[in-house]
Amino acid sequence: MNREAVIQGEGILNLIPQRPPIVMVDSFFGFEENRSYSGLTVTDNIFYETGKLQEAGIIEHIAQSAAARIGFLYTRQGEKVPLGFIGSVDKLKIYDLPKNGMKLFTEITVVQEVFDITLISAQVKVEDKLIAECRMKIFIKKE
Repeated sequence: MNREAVIQGEGILNLIPQRPPIVMVDSFFGFEENRSYSGLTVTDNIFYETGKLQEAGIIEHIAQSAAARIGFLYTRQGEKVPLGFIGSVDKLKIYDLPKNGMKLFTEITVVQEVFDITLISAQVKVEDKLIAECRMKIFIKKE
């Protein structure tokens, strides 16, 4: 996958419902079939303490990465970006907490979509090192 962002910075706010200081995605690299790619440069934020991004920040980054995928698809079709809610997180494994300045690269894979529920699998890497992975069930609230 090309690691050149197709959307970054303020443009991300068009894809996700979150607003600062909760924004945990700063770049979207695109998608192919059932996968999408996003990123975050770790900075001092509400999920950051003792020099590292904490577990809750990684989980929020994964959820927002999934939201960015949906947002990208909806905006491309000229539709309003829907709200999504985390239904469950399972098989969560966090191998390392990233430090300030590290760049997260996250791959979201859609495992299954049934009605308004999407099951995704996520892998978060720093460079080529896997630092976290999980499955997440997301409910999409369509208006």
